[in-house]
Amino acid sequence: MSDSVRYCATCSYVLLKFTLVAYATIFWLIGGFILAIGIYAEVERQRYKTLEGIFLAPAIILVLLGIVMFIVSFIGVLASLRDNLTLLKVFLYTLAICLILELLGGIVALLFRNRTVDLLNKNVRKGMVNYYDDLDFKNIMDFVQRKFKCCGGTDWSEWKVNMYHNCSAPGPLACGVPYTCCVNKPNEVTNTLCGYKVIDKERVEVIDIIHVRGCTDAIFLWLMDNYKIMAGLLLGILLPQFFGVIVTWLYITRVEDAIEDYGNYQDDLITSKKQGKLAKCCKCMPLFD
Repeated sequence: MSDSVRYCATCSYVLLKFTLVAYATIFWLIGGFILAIGIYAEVERQRYKTLEGIFLAPAIILVLLGIVMFIVSFIGVLASLRDNLTLLKVFLYTLAICLILELLGGIVALLFRNRTVDLLNKNVRKGMVNYYDDLDFKNIMDFVQRKFKCCGGTDWSEWKVNMYHNCSAPGPLACGVPYTCCVNKPNEVTNTLCGYKVIDKERVEVIDIIHVRGCTDAIFLWLMDNYKIMAGLLLGILLPQFFGVIVTWLYITRVEDAIEDYGNYQDDLITSKKQGKLAKCCKCMPLFD
């Protein structure tokens, strides 16, 4: 085989190219799927929208995540197909920056654990204020209280921030907590008013009726007890990004080698019959202005 087509002929180049194309395409489709779900969820949420905080609006988080993944992955697809060095480097630096920010965010959250917990509790209290008005937050809070057998952010008494559960409010919910805080006994139907008048009582008086520990502490304890699951989840998030950074960097080196050897784009390399259909299809040599 001629030396003029050695970059198209080497397995490493073709393997890296198709690996990067497949990698970027998969995340492009995932980003589009997440974006579609987020848009649908946000349209539905607008019917009952009362909160503005992003933390309390999962649909907005999905939309933002979907947009970022869709745009960045599209750049990766386009760059890998056309061997555009500028776009390849944009894709590489964006992946690297996202990876570094995620690592730094995790480290900072661990180093300043108390502030992280305070921030989380603050946002949870904001959600509890409008618990019955925002269905997204209500469903999340109900799930967390059932799953982790907890009540409120720091403890059950925080439910007094809600206008319906405040002790000065009229109605049967006054000075009580949602029924998802209640201790469920086997073979018994849950009473929706089981948390009646428990906010102003002492812990020892209600410990057999409701879950008294706060959900923030319950979640952190669960994370510590299930560190293997969390480690697997973190690796599942970080490793694909790290893989993308490595493959993109290696592919850039191949394109730069081609630039160094050929200097500019040569039509005869693409149209050469010796290259075969695969090389013609993917246009192995890069385009230059």
